[in-house]
Amino acid sequence: MNIIVPMAGRGSRLRPHTLTVPKPLVHVAGKPIVERLVEDIVRTAHSDVANICFVTGEFGSDVERELVAVAERLGAKGHIRHQEEPLGTAHAILCGKDFLDGPVVVAFADTLFRADFTIDSQADGVLFCQRIEDPSAFGVVVTNDTGAIVDYVEKPQEWVGDLAMIGIYAFKDGVRLNQELQRLIDQNIMQGGEYQLPDALRNMTQDGLKFIPGEVSEWMDCGNKKVTVETNGQILKILHQEGRLDEVPASAKVLESVILPPCHIGENVVIERAVVGPNVTLGAGTVVRDARVSNALVSEGSQISHAVIDGAMIGAHASWHGAPEDASIGDYCTVGNPQE
Repeated sequence: MNIIVPMAGRGSRLRPHTLTVPKPLVHVAGKPIVERLVEDIVRTAHSDVANICFVTGEFGSDVERELVAVAERLGAKGHIRHQEEPLGTAHAILCGKDFLDGPVVVAFADTLFRADFTIDSQADGVLFCQRIEDPSAFGVVVTNDTGAIVDYVEKPQEWVGDLAMIGIYAFKDGVRLNQELQRLIDQNIMQGGEYQLPDALRNMTQDGLKFIPGEVSEWMDCGNKKVTVETNGQILKILHQEGRLDEVPASAKVLESVILPPCHIGENVVIERAVVGPNVTLGAGTVVRDARVSNALVSEGSQISHAVIDGAMIGAHASWHGAPEDASIGDYCTVGNPQE
């Protein structure tokens, strides 16, 4: 099985954190979003994953090396392909056409999830969905009485159903998907100036292929600061419940402090006279002194002192001293005056 991960967007809704790093490489619960995404696919899939293709923008060689390393850590071979223009979801997948061969999972690096990647032997593919109270902002699938998908509606203004596609798809035949995506390009079939995956899915459905909705037990968004902090907490809770949350590393220094689980504490973290947790990630080399930190996502090398923080997202190598409790600050920023 192959995995294709389109991730060419810069994640403007998550700024300032995506000004210095692509959104899929923002860390959540101690790992980049994209690593947690493919890790869950590899862990729950019932087939060996041979190749993971990351479809990126011009993110630079350092990012590309890190992505290849992510694949290798999961026992697969990593590949980079570029989407030079933002021409839509179908175009992004087709940029990885070398890997549209046999079973393939397409996972857009926008969300994290919990799901079972078993493909029904009677189906040609599974489109993972979540029931949404207000589906008008999503692409929605329409099903018949047997549960098979019969149509796809983008951002419906009238009720057609509440099963929203979340950007994760499993296909039995990557070659057929390749043909349909290429047909959109060849015939210049566009919506809003872009080539869209649902147009290919609709044509395959009309040709008799059977797609069914897949059940997602957890859907965790990383679209903006608020939901990314919430997702960090959800993942920490899941890892804690499953016994997969790392212990505080030996390199960390914890003095006169309390850590309330679940938390991820990175290497060489210093915590002095502080209360940390619950639902906190502290990146490697972070220093927390005389502070209370809860429900927060803090990147590597940052410093926090004389503050009460709840619900914040703090970038790498930032400094926060005695500032208000909820904020979103990027890399290398300073808030407040040091009290050292």
